[in-house]
Amino acid sequence: MMLTPDDLARIDAKLAATDELLATAYPGDSGARQPVHTVYVPADRYTPDLPARWGADALAAVDAAGGMEALAERVGIAPELVAPVAARAAAKLAAEPIEDLRIDFEDGYGDRGDAEDAEAVRAAQQVSEAVASGQAPPFIGIRFKCFERPTRARGLRTLDLFIGGLMDAGGLPDGLVLTLPKVSTVAQVEAMADAAAALERGHGLPEGRIRFEVQVETPQLILGANGRSPLAELPTAVPGRISSFHYGTYDYSASLGIAAGYQSMEHPVADLAKGVMQLAVAGTGIHLSDGSTNILPIGDRTEEAWALHARLVRRSLERGFSQGWDLHAHQLPTRYLATYAFYREGWPEAASRLRGYLEQTPGAVLDEPATARALAWFVARGVQCGAIGTDEVADGIGIDESALLALAHPRRAA
Repeated sequence: MMLTPDDLARIDAKLAATDELLATAYPGDSGARQPVHTVYVPADRYTPDLPARWGADALAAVDAAGGMEALAERVGIAPELVAPVAARAAAKLAAEPIEDLRIDFEDGYGDRGDAEDAEAVRAAQQVSEAVASGQAPPFIGIRFKCFERPTRARGLRTLDLFIGGLMDAGGLPDGLVLTLPKVSTVAQVEAMADAAAALERGHGLPEGRIRFEVQVETPQLILGANGRSPLAELPTAVPGRISSFHYGTYDYSASLGIAAGYQSMEHPVADLAKGVMQLAVAGTGIHLSDGSTNILPIGDRTEEAWALHARLVRRSLERGFSQGWDLHAHQLPTRYLATYAFYREGWPEAASRLRGYLEQTPGAVLDEPATARALAWFVARGVQCGAIGTDEVADGIGIDESALLALAHPRRAA
């Protein structure tokens, strides 16, 4: 052996900072559930029964159009998947139509001056009521105004009132989500982390309890004035604070001069921004969400909009974005049809390959551990959103959900 203990010690010392960075900044995904969508509603329109009303409205629209199976066929679901996917989508709309709800105090609400104070307090009370009564979706929270100078004080005041209202009503819900919009610099995110820490201290909450989403909707966050990407700096700038990055279709496109008729989730500028987002979060455990389409399935454009929405949902899933935004109740049917079809379509092969990997039986594909993790992650996402049953996992792979998550996220299971 030519390498001495001193040589090995010098190498360990040289790589100590790298070891620390990989262990802390890139822990991998936790396996925690990620919603398939976020629904945005103006703050003054939120009531605890809104998810149930949206679900009923979505089912009524589908029934008026000939039923869920007919809609599944019209939006291009494979014939062999139409019946099972339609049944699961209908059941989802009846039981849990919205997975993530954002009560909007920003673009969807506008500037209402001091009247926003009462609305923020009311939102907190109603969220608490919804959680207590079982009407709240698994994830719920607010989007407050951005930290640019004209709206910073207003955004912070609404955030403070909302968190205070939740605490007065009994505490923060487990699925609380807060959204910081129109981020342009790392400093704005650091300021939000400072605000979160101050709220934790003031309310006696554990350090790190308040996390938040960052909306990616300005070019300056993708490419800064110094030629670097501020987006890539965020995970290490505020460790553990950011839960997800959300792409903002229309603000981002408009800021680059894209004509209104061409602003879309599939425009080349959108794909470039989302590619940078994927690179920035790889290995960090931060989730990603695609944006929205404003072509709504109502009136004369219903059929066109349903087909477009289903295609865009599928496109996002194929490109690694498991979440998107929905802006209208009638978008819910195609959200679930397209999402469930994606996971049901890939389920048989994923199950076969995972069983072969675990049992070490020869097959047509020799999967590496990294590929097995990706297959398990795919199946776990399908289970969490309702596309795949835990009974199917037990029968098809031979493991339970906890073992599936451990296979998908071994570093978090260790």
